[in-house]
Amino acid sequence: MSPPIYIIGGGLAGSEAAWQLAERGHDVVLHEMRPVVRTEAHKTDRLAELVCSNTFKSTETTNAHGLLKAEMRLLGCMVLECADEARVPGGSALAVDRDVFSATVHARVTAHPRITVERGEVRTLPSPGIVATGPLTSSALADAIRARLGIEALAFYDAIAPIVSYESIDHDVVFRASRYGKETMPGLSKAEGPGLSNVEGEGESEGAYLNCPMTREQYEAFLDALTTADKATAHEFDAVPYFEGCMPAEEMARRGRETLRFGPMKPVGLVDPRTGREAHAVVQLRMEDRAGRMWNLVGFQTRLRYPEQQRVFRMIPGLENAEFLRFGSIHRNSYLNAPASLTPHLALRDDARTLFAGQLTGVEGYTESTATGLLAGINLSRTLAGEEPVLPPPTTMLGALYRYLREADPKHFQPMNANFGLVDDLGVRVKDKRAKKEKLAERALADMTAWRDTVLTPATASA
Repeated sequence: MSPPIYIIGGGLAGSEAAWQLAERGHDVVLHEMRPVVRTEAHKTDRLAELVCSNTFKSTETTNAHGLLKAEMRLLGCMVLECADEARVPGGSALAVDRDVFSATVHARVTAHPRITVERGEVRTLPSPGIVATGPLTSSALADAIRARLGIEALAFYDAIAPIVSYESIDHDVVFRASRYGKETMPGLSKAEGPGLSNVEGEGESEGAYLNCPMTREQYEAFLDALTTADKATAHEFDAVPYFEGCMPAEEMARRGRETLRFGPMKPVGLVDPRTGREAHAVVQLRMEDRAGRMWNLVGFQTRLRYPEQQRVFRMIPGLENAEFLRFGSIHRNSYLNAPASLTPHLALRDDARTLFAGQLTGVEGYTESTATGLLAGINLSRTLAGEEPVLPPPTTMLGALYRYLREADPKHFQPMNANFGLVDDLGVRVKDKRAKKEKLAERALADMTAWRDTVLTPATASA
């Protein structure tokens, strides 16, 4: 008889991973430290308790979260089946009665003949096993992770700036340049993609940043809006100290009228080629993905409410019609620097039988966390059967999310949620945004179905 597989963490990802492994014939021990060790966020000892929102977001496939859920259903996601059973009216969103939902997941998992739930804290990494402990990973286990992966591998809060789509930026307003013309990335001038056009002449790059120039009047109006905008109120367990390196933009602005101009909005070394001079202030956008479809507002981590972020940041010249692929945030969140420390399928580089799943891997959101648990269960089963781990193609939302976790710049890595900026382009220009998303979704679901039918075969545990 094969030894059991140990899963640490009974949240969404851990519960889904346990189910996928058990359904493939493996005996699973699911460790959940509650109620032996309690957290500041949880109120019950049930598996898959939702501690924040009660919604899994949109069910429409023209929405990135809806598309991801549709892909997960093709792969047999147990958590989404339970969400359907607990659904409450929420328009196009998959909203649930959180008590009914967690009770349903808890009942299904604990009733499975191959799953044993054990209570108590685990302080070491399992092998074979999956670590899915989420943003409230215990200190002892966090120490074990850092000891194995290195002190820089695990972060304890994130300071996230908004990301906008390249197509939604007004390129008649912004200009491309690196400060003082410096660019240290070799081969940038030869790169391809919507955000990487080349200049004529000596083959030099136009610069790594898109720059949004502001006049004095625009800067003053922007400051007024930023400092008076409505901030999100954090849960007690989500409160984090503000360090200088992750100070919210609105807090910097409150320190003085010139603070941002001498910080992330400093204009020095950025000459607008159309005017031949520096602007009063500049907001810089940095490429977030190699294809140049997603651009990060540099230094604009924020705690503003999402509607306020849209209102205030659309005052930035060139971003009047910006499509926000990710909103900014600052909150407590234990997560790994996945591109620097894990394999493409989110396993330890020195032990393919120890995988990570859930928010700990650097994904954001209930659906994304569950999806990584689903794929972790599939891949650990394959590994134990002597098969290679697999990933969906990047034309799918799930495959594109994993590509981000694999290829993002480790120096600037921040958690990511599902968005259409992650997936491969269609290869043809579609002007209508909804029509484009419909085509992307149609392709994604067709590719996921083909991948499932040709790549995935039920892996069974050895007798």
